[in-house]
Amino acid sequence: MFKKIGPGILIAAAFVGPGTLTVCTLAGVRFGYTLLWALTLSIFATIVLQGMASRVGLVTQRGLAGVVKKELKNPWLRNTVIIIILAAILVGNAAYEAGNIGGASLGLAQLFQNQELTAWNPLIIGILTFFLLWMGTYKMLEKVFIGLVATMGLCFVICALLAKPSAMAILKGALVPQLPTESLLTVIALVGTTVVPYNLFLHASLVKEKWKSETALKSVKWDTIISVSLGGLVSMAILITASAAPIQEVTGAADMARGLEPLFGKMATYIMSIGLLAAGITSAITAPLAAAFVASSCFGWNANMQDKRFRMVWAVVLFFGVFFLSFDIKPIEVIQFAQVANGVLLPVMAILLLWMVNRKSVMGQFRNSTAQNIFGLIIVVFTLFLGIKSIFKVIGLF
Repeated sequence: MFKKIGPGILIAAAFVGPGTLTVCTLAGVRFGYTLLWALTLSIFATIVLQGMASRVGLVTQRGLAGVVKKELKNPWLRNTVIIIILAAILVGNAAYEAGNIGGASLGLAQLFQNQELTAWNPLIIGILTFFLLWMGTYKMLEKVFIGLVATMGLCFVICALLAKPSAMAILKGALVPQLPTESLLTVIALVGTTVVPYNLFLHASLVKEKWKSETALKSVKWDTIISVSLGGLVSMAILITASAAPIQEVTGAADMARGLEPLFGKMATYIMSIGLLAAGITSAITAPLAAAFVASSCFGWNANMQDKRFRMVWAVVLFFGVFFLSFDIKPIEVIQFAQVANGVLLPVMAILLLWMVNRKSVMGQFRNSTAQNIFGLIIVVFTLFLGIKSIFKVIGLF
């Protein structure tokens, strides 16, 4: 099964970024193991949604936005959906890229505690990301990500094992839903940071880069299940580690690295920092990459990864990330706009995905089974809730 690992590992790397690290750290510090079930739920939802997106990408050999453009016959509806996609992915990923680079920079700062070097960390991460994307073919990026995810996973799992957790407590937390006082927002954040709209577009595009025939459907299925489950395991390891760290106030995953030092010594701090660095770099690569694939699909470029237009899109997203972080600029209005756009996009794409995987004109004989439709409907309702929550939170009603 592990030979089938491919695009899914990039999806796992994309959602286990600095944001996920921070949310999982907060959940572990405040509520111990009791919210592990929210990660179990989010991993299930991610497997269902990414599974549908990857199947559409394989069977049609198109990006999701391209399939939407072809299948939505009403011009007004088609254009509205495409505008939402472009706004959420291009603007959103440019706004969020600063956070991805910031997470990697924090990991780098913890490893090399040099004040003079720290100011240059965003530029260093930006140059490394630019080099990997510029030189990257799909096969090269896949190998890089397997190495980064393996490093990240090993670091966080080692830290979790050092905490000597109770196996029964973990099992109970992962399978038995509990909602401690004031934990609802944290539960929503745990799910929202795992079920990410841009990963749907990224997955469909990467699948068609790797596989060209429907005979690979079984490989696509196992790639998604194994990779997303591994990403979920990493998230759980972070939460478990955080529950053991003696931290009073948490602003990010870097606080956990410092908090582990009294328990496990300096080595634990280094291990956690390497994990944070790897998580930041992977997300810093996948966000611009997803934006480029979406632009290519929306504008009908059919561009490969070496195409000038493709490279221009990811370079712009990467530039804004480095620029905002280097000059400590917080584009609050842009981020709020992106949050609203993503809040709308997630349920819209979940509904469209379920519709597409049931259309004979799209999937032919590979349409959804009854069981897949039942799971899909459950996830659609779930994404509607998440989307409404995201919008209400931005406008101050949640």
